[in-house]
Amino acid sequence: MAEFFAANGSDLLLKTWEHFYISAFALILGVIVAVPLGIALTRFEKSAKFIIGLATILQTVPSLALLALMIPIFGIGKVPAIAALFIYSLLPILRNTYIGMNGVDVDLKDAGKGMGMTNLQMIRRVELPQAAPVIMAGIRLSGVYVISWAALASFIGAGGLGDFIFNGLNLFIPSLIIGGTIPVTMLALLTDFGLGKLEKKVTPRMMQGNE
Repeated sequence: MAEFFAANGSDLLLKTWEHFYISAFALILGVIVAVPLGIALTRFEKSAKFIIGLATILQTVPSLALLALMIPIFGIGKVPAIAALFIYSLLPILRNTYIGMNGVDVDLKDAGKGMGMTNLQMIRRVELPQAAPVIMAGIRLSGVYVISWAALASFIGAGGLGDFIFNGLNLFIPSLIIGGTIPVTMLALLTDFGLGKLEKKVTPRMMQGNE
């Protein structure tokens, strides 16, 4: 492995950075879209099954097929990879937001209404803080998924650590495969750890005490 780092050290740093920001961009877009949509679905229950069902269908499309479908729309490179990873990130965040918001204690909601809170105030001050652990669990799951699936983005010229893995497979060079796989695994673990810390910060102290 020392020879691998000596020959590919700078390239490894570049590919790791590419992998990270492709994944991070897709995950942030997923949060921006899925969290508000999940909240909205709790107010429009009739649409909830259809929207979540649609997200579930998109999740079942094979990764390579979805990446290939992005090429006629966005061409090759990082943009179609981010678009595909964004689609894959939606379901866990959307579903957990919907479940978390619906799981808030009815007594807390009634207390908020009794205090004269508006619908928006209820969401911000009562429901979102209580649903935060469930929502963050969905974001953590999506984060790990996106980091893992981003390796496939190499097939459409997006770069990232997948370049090492697939070059190693094509050339039968185990050091390239290992040199790509280990950083992907470490990125996924660090992402889960970091989002886990964030989950604790956004979880109300009263709920942390009950854990």
